[in-house]
Amino acid sequence: MYLDDLIFVGLNGYALALNRDTGEIVWSNDEMKSGFVTLLLEDDRLIVSTNGYIYCLDPMTGKILWNNPLKGYGVGAPTSLVSVRGQSMQVVTMEAAAAQAQAHAATGSPATT
Repeated sequence: MYLDDLIFVGLNGYALALNRDTGEIVWSNDEMKSGFVTLLLEDDRLIVSTNGYIYCLDPMTGKILWNNPLKGYGVGAPTSLVSVRGQSMQVVTMEAAAAQAQAHAATGSPATT
């Protein structure tokens, strides 16, 4: 199974990976605090926030790689999780196409796809 085969879901303190073709649960992590779950996929890391805690999971297995209770910052759901590495493939593809077009414009050669 590949990372592209998975869809990640956060529900009531759980992070789950589903098979994108069948909907079957591939893994479920229930070792986190309960509450609203926010997810960010960052390359080979799944960042999960719930009730003021941040967890880093292996997206292929759900194993907790590290966690941080963020003491002193309160509890609740974060308004956002952001990472430059956590960009969608559409954004990455658009940026690559723009860079290629710019390079071709600088050299005066026609862009190819």
